[in-house]
Formats: sequence, structure tokens, C-alpha cells
Amino acid sequence: MSWLSNLKEKVGTPSQWYSDFTRTPVWKSIFRHKLPNDPKNRALVVLTNVFLHLHPVRMRKQGLRVSYTWCMGGISFFLFLSLTVTGILLMFYYRPTAQHAYPDMLDLMESASLGIMREMHRWAAHLMIITVWLHMLRVFLTGSYKPPREFNWVVGVVLLVLTLLLSFTGYLLPWDELAFWAITVGTDMVGSAPILGEPNRFVLIGGYDVGENALIRFYTLHVIGLPLLAALFMTVHFWRIRRDGGLARPL
Repeated sequence: MSWLSNLKEKVGTPSQWYSDFTRTPVWKSIFRHKLPNDPKNRALVVLTNVFLHLHPVRMRKQGLRVSYTWCMGGISFFLFLSLTVTGILLMFYYRPTAQHAYPDMLDLMESASLGIMREMHRWAAHLMIITVWLHMLRVFLTGSYKPPREFNWVVGVVLLVLTLLLSFTGYLLPWDELAFWAITVGTDMVGSAPILGEPNRFVLIGGYDVGENALIRFYTLHVIGLPLLAALFMTVHFWRIRRDGGLARPL
């Protein structure tokens, strides 16, 4: 069997191939640390990956009390995920045109097998606005916006604005009388701003009056633009919580 041992020496074993590959520039460009084969490497892999570890390794017990956090941040994120799932399902039935929007909405309520998804989507949207407001209130009352967390407070304010914009753009999609006149009043308020008000209103609704151009623009913002921005800022928000040492301690 000497020929077999000689062949192994020349070709090598799978473990040797793997070990050699982990030393190549390609591997190091993808994975910044060694294999998690000891406590130090395991900690490095987890701590430097925002998807594996959004919170610090150690957190103060009193900062995790529900009576202190109200759990509003976690509930808001859960509602955002619920809205994403139900919204994708609703897209299979809804057509954003002036001719089909309202009949499709009625079909979703009365005929479609996933009609309950519209109600789940609508109520989750209302609840998300409430929970985001309560989360901001809790952060303010407990002083969690103070240094070194002032940047994350700004990110939270941006997320609050995006939540309100998601609700505002979704309000037009049923294309009924209430939605039409509510958006008309809202966009007229935008147009009343000095200098840039009217140009911004024109860009927002795609014309001088609320019509089909406004519907397709609001639909695009509601299902693509604003959710992507919200997901991006949520990732930054979670990452900053970890970077700033976890949840703020009670004052």
C-alpha cells in the first residue's frame, strides 16, 4: 500500500485542501476571521456580524425589564414584518389603476380567499403608528436619547417619518371617496409651502390634480421605495443599539 501513501502525500487530503483554501485571498476577502474553533474566534465572528448579533454580549438586567422598555421597539418591528408579508400577498390581487383599484379592493374584502389579509394589513398599519409613537415616548421619558445615543435618536425620528409616509401613501390605494379627498387635502398642504411647495406637490402626484398618476406613484412608494428605506434605517438602528452598549439603563 506504499503507492497509496505516496499518492496521498502528493495529492493531499480533503482537510489539507480545505486548510489551504482558507489561506487564499478569495477566502479572506469573504470571511474576515478564522474558523470559530476557539472562544476568541467565535466571539469575533458573532460580534462583527450585524445579522448574527444585533445586541451586545452583555446587557444589564434592569434594562431588559418590560416595565422599562415597554417592548414597543420589538413590537413595531414585528408589525413591520407582518405588513411586509400581508402586503406581498395583497399585491397578487390588487391592480394600481383607476379602473381596477376600487373593484379589486372590494374583491379582497368580499370574494378573495385572502380577504382577511387586507384587514390584517390595515390594522397592523394602525398599530405600528401607535407602537412607534409609544416607543419614541418611552425613549424620551427615560432619557435614552442622551449621549452617546443621540445619533440613534435621529435614526429613530427618520423611522417615525417613514412610518407616517407609509401610512399616508397606503391611504390612497383603496381609491374610494375618502381616500381621494384625504390625499387631495394632504397634497394641497404640501403645495401651500413657500417656493418649493407646488413643485413638490407636482412631483408627488404626477400632475396638478390627484388622478391615476398619483395612484401609481403612491403605490410604487408604498410597496418599494419606502419599505426599502425603512428596512435600511432599521438595520442601522439595531446596529447602533449594539454599538452604543445596548438598551439605556433606567435613570
